[in-house]
Amino acid sequence: MRTAVLTVSTSVARREAEDEAGPLLAQRAEEAGAEIAAMEVVPDDFALIEDRLHHYVDEGFTFIFTTGGTGLTPDDITPEATRAVIVREAPGFAEALRAESVRHTPMGILTRGVSGIAGRTLIVNFPGSPKAIDQLFGVIAPALRHAAETLARDGGRSRGH
Repeated sequence: MRTAVLTVSTSVARREAEDEAGPLLAQRAEEAGAEIAAMEVVPDDFALIEDRLHHYVDEGFTFIFTTGGTGLTPDDITPEATRAVIVREAPGFAEALRAESVRHTPMGILTRGVSGIAGRTLIVNFPGSPKAIDQLFGVIAPALRHAAETLARDGGRSRGH
């Protein structure tokens, strides 16, 4: 379950703020059995986000977890850049994250994160808040190993799926 964590934040990329969300997301992913093989920070720039997502897909990563850029401000473009990369949606992850988020705060409804598949890689957008990552990661963690196994299949139906 080779995993990349991509923090999307102009202020972190400019070293004006500390990246707290990316390392926490990596820690939660490791606790769920993922191998963190890459961590990177990019600014809120559509072309850069898209380029880095394509890079990790091309490198055969199982998962790419992004953090940041999912709100309502004009520079929150992570979902749009993700949509430009994914070939098939896997909306259950984003839906589950949003549903859990709303349980913790009414502001959870504002997150626009998406989730989907490119190649054999699942991309999931997380909010940029460390608190949100702490509250939300556990919702998708139980499904990750099965998702990885399903992504790795050759396309033939097996085991009754």
